[in-house]
Amino acid sequence: MGGAGILLLLLLAGLGVGEAWRPPKGKCPLSCSCSKDSALCEGSVDLPEILSPTLLSLSFVRTRITELKAGSFLRVPSLHLLLFTSNSFSVIEDDAFAGLSHLQYLFIEDNEIGSISKNALRGLRSLTHLSLANNHLETLPRFLFRGLETLTHVDLRGNPFQCDCRVLWLLQWIPTVNASVGTGACAGPAALAHMQLRHVDPKTFKCRAIELSWFQTVGESALGVEAFSYQEEPYIVLAQPFAGRCLILAWDYSLQRFRQEEELSAPSVVSCKPLVLGPRLFMLAARLWGGSQLWARPGPDLRLAPLQALAPRRLLRPNDAELLWLDGQPCFVVADASKAGSTTLLCRDGPGFYPRQSLHAWHRDTDVEALELDGRPHLLLASASQRPVLFHWFGGRFERRTDIPEAEDVYATRHFQAGGDVFLCLTRYIGDSMVMRWDGSMFRLLQKLPSRGAHVFQPLLIAKDQLAILGSDFAFSQVFRLEPDKGLLEPLQELGPPAIVAPRAFAHITMAGRRFLFAACFKGPTQIYQHHELDLSA
Repeated sequence: MGGAGILLLLLLAGLGVGEAWRPPKGKCPLSCSCSKDSALCEGSVDLPEILSPTLLSLSFVRTRITELKAGSFLRVPSLHLLLFTSNSFSVIEDDAFAGLSHLQYLFIEDNEIGSISKNALRGLRSLTHLSLANNHLETLPRFLFRGLETLTHVDLRGNPFQCDCRVLWLLQWIPTVNASVGTGACAGPAALAHMQLRHVDPKTFKCRAIELSWFQTVGESALGVEAFSYQEEPYIVLAQPFAGRCLILAWDYSLQRFRQEEELSAPSVVSCKPLVLGPRLFMLAARLWGGSQLWARPGPDLRLAPLQALAPRRLLRPNDAELLWLDGQPCFVVADASKAGSTTLLCRDGPGFYPRQSLHAWHRDTDVEALELDGRPHLLLASASQRPVLFHWFGGRFERRTDIPEAEDVYATRHFQAGGDVFLCLTRYIGDSMVMRWDGSMFRLLQKLPSRGAHVFQPLLIAKDQLAILGSDFAFSQVFRLEPDKGLLEPLQELGPPAIVAPRAFAHITMAGRRFLFAACFKGPTQIYQHHELDLSA
């Protein structure tokens, strides 16, 4: 027995354990040695047998006690000292020491304890000395010491602590408590084995994880999904070509799920792009056949209605649409995939939007991405005929700046910003999709990710996490997370179940304090996943 044992002997001497007096029959079990106000028990003993309510000191040494249940010591409320040494019990339950409001010394040493419940010490408001030394504890539950404001000495030495996220709270608690804490060394993981617990840096722990779990299914397939806010309420719009509509979804606060708010008739639609200007809501519906249209809602109490046909001679087979601002004015750019049409920039002029510039004629563009580089607007066009081409805004029009090297057969591009850098996610249907970073003059290859049947490689910033989702027509869609320390995307999880079928677009939205991911699928229904943050130190 160490320092705690010496202290115990002194305390027992002060409490008169050496006296041979035994209480009247029935007050002291046969397996215990008792004095006027203390008891020392060995061997076979049953806790309820300890009946004297005036005991001040109680010790159990090498007993056959198998567990400490809630309320085990309610019949001895006057205890000041309680000791367990070399016993066989392995679990301490919640409220095991309930009723011991006067207890000052609690020694639980050299036992086989592998776990202790988080509320096991609840109510010990007078406790000054606590020892859990030399047990089998690999971790301690968070808030174990909550409410123990009088602690002056804590001994945790001799336990095989696993110095992972489960002890993060303990590492953060030690420097804040007004008590002497003996911590001992880590037993694992291997990188920290034998390191003193108090020398482990809590800042090196990564104890926050995220998970995307299924929440809801929206019937009908979709090619596009966009989130927008109108009149301080968030909405989602889905481009559903087979249903022939742009479907607007809102949050049902009663049912706590998404519901249909409004729909626009748009046969063969490939993209529904919203624009909010004060009380007015515009919706561009890019359609493969029948011409693209612009819808408008003049005010919040009105419905969306057709406003104008958009560039019918230029937009013959639109494949993608984006919104951008040029010289303080809103514009749409629509990528056209036909040989006879052309990718077209449409800017606001009076009540409607009209062509301002044709771009990249005859190249059958499959995707357009609007981004800002070096403080200026840029467009990145991907096409079926050549590498992606970067345009910059110069002199009131877009001029070709450069192309993306080593990026043949790119179907679509999306960008994101992190740590002051601009990154590109380039989607390739067969081969490796790529991540590139802007170096001030061009995009340089940073990372390759195998992709089979990919039409979308979508970056999304959800809460504090920069994610990127690589969709697949032939396998599970993969979610990656950017690791700031490495500057690379690392695998996070597969999306599903249910598995998404031929995903074409992803979007996220925050609704009623909850974060959701929408996956628009070409060969199946739209799936909605909820974003959860997990605290691995809990």
